[in-house]
Amino acid sequence: MLGIHAQTLRYYEKARIIQPSRSSGRVRLYSNRDIGRLRQIRTLMDDLGVNIAGVEVILRLSERITEMERIIKEKDLEIKRLREAGL
Repeated sequence: MLGIHAQTLRYYEKARIIQPSRSSGRVRLYSNRDIGRLRQIRTLMDDLGVNIAGVEVILRLSERITEMERIIKEKDLEIKRLREAGL
């Protein structure tokens, strides 16, 4: 898949970098999210020279940033509602 060796894909799965689902026959099924993440990994490693440990850190920080952005949007909406209510 995407020119990535099967053993490497299994390592990514074990490290919880990707989490493919499984068919009833236990075949790994990669989601669009998994494929996007694999492309991101390839870019980080091949184009930017980041090692796998760095990739793991970058991906986890990216997830945290996304979650924090979601929380900020929620809080902004809450503040807006409170202001509109005159509180």
